[in-house]
Amino acid sequence: MSAPDHMKIERRGTNSALRNFLESEAAGGILLMVAAALAMVIANSPLYDVYHHYLHDIKGPVLTAKLGPMTPHLWINDGLMAIFFFLVGLEIKREFIDGRLATWEDRRMPVIAAICGMVFPAIVYLGITSGTPGPNLTNGWAIPAATDIAFAIGVLALLGKRAPASLKLFLVTVAIVDDMGAVAIIALVYTAGLKTTFLMGAAVVLAIMYGLNKSGVKSIPVYLIFSLILWYLVLMSGVHATIAGVLAALTIPITKTPGAPDSAESPLHILEHAITPWSAYFIIPIFGFANAGVHIGEMSASEIFAPLPLGIAAGLFIGKQIGIFGSIWLCVKAGFATRMTGATWLQIYAVSILCGIGFTMSLFIGELAFPGKMVEAQLLRDEAKIGILMGSILSALVGYFILRFAPQKQLHKAEEE
Repeated sequence: MSAPDHMKIERRGTNSALRNFLESEAAGGILLMVAAALAMVIANSPLYDVYHHYLHDIKGPVLTAKLGPMTPHLWINDGLMAIFFFLVGLEIKREFIDGRLATWEDRRMPVIAAICGMVFPAIVYLGITSGTPGPNLTNGWAIPAATDIAFAIGVLALLGKRAPASLKLFLVTVAIVDDMGAVAIIALVYTAGLKTTFLMGAAVVLAIMYGLNKSGVKSIPVYLIFSLILWYLVLMSGVHATIAGVLAALTIPITKTPGAPDSAESPLHILEHAITPWSAYFIIPIFGFANAGVHIGEMSASEIFAPLPLGIAAGLFIGKQIGIFGSIWLCVKAGFATRMTGATWLQIYAVSILCGIGFTMSLFIGELAFPGKMVEAQLLRDEAKIGILMGSILSALVGYFILRFAPQKQLHKAEEE
């Protein structure tokens, strides 16, 4: 190995994947906000037809009859997002094996908070949308259940040191557990018309990847080739292709480095360092740009404030803070867990509100909840986007301003570091 190559690996090893992740997600979250705002501006300008036509123009073959001819929109949602979910899978595995979720004692608070933060938004949504005349909106119950890590961390980044490090770590941990729930929902709820032949083929490929891991194989190209095959088989099976990204990631070998810099020989850490910038600076902003554009000019006030968008917005803004802050308060008062170091109750409440930023995952689930090319299905997806934007923006603004003006808890220098 040449000296420069060795130095590159050493430099990579001196930083943790978590530190790189937080830094990239913070900048990427701000970029996501810009991309989403740009999409809304274009979608409500004379360029809307160009924007819509390009995203839905045929740019590829028919990979599966369920999807039809591939378009840039499909390549982004079913292709690029599979890479994003691959990174999600890597983060989940790292945290459970060698991170802040390695023991049950560490998992208790974020797991309970994340579960309550998914259940209560769904309850609020169903309470508002159930029994309303028109199309059945029940299938959208999971839309307000997700938290967008990038967007939320981006908001915290704007606050600088006014957001204690313990709150940033707690937010990331809850969002990672939240992502696990979202992945499970996508796999179990928004999957129909399974083709068992391809599903069995995917299971075989997954078993091979698991066997390679157990056999000590650490060749990244080998795992990436099998991951691509797995993606195609899952796509053809009827399960959403992004699930393949999470499953493939769980087979990637990891070298434990508790309390030390990431191992330079750990395939999982190497891939996480390599993919994180692409996900934060390219994939997520592209997804936001392709999915956030709603042509409000063609929507009436009754459609903008219909039960569907109101249910989603209320679920994100009200349901999230009730579920997360309520569960934290109960756990601390019951002695089941301790409060985050250096954070006041008001700051914890503000971060619970920020968890109502469900942008990326909510948009993704919204596309799955109301599928089809009929005008009615498209209207429901547009209404869902309006609700996601309203709930996410309201959560971001309120959470930001509470944290901005909340009294700071004085810490010793060692605690701040």
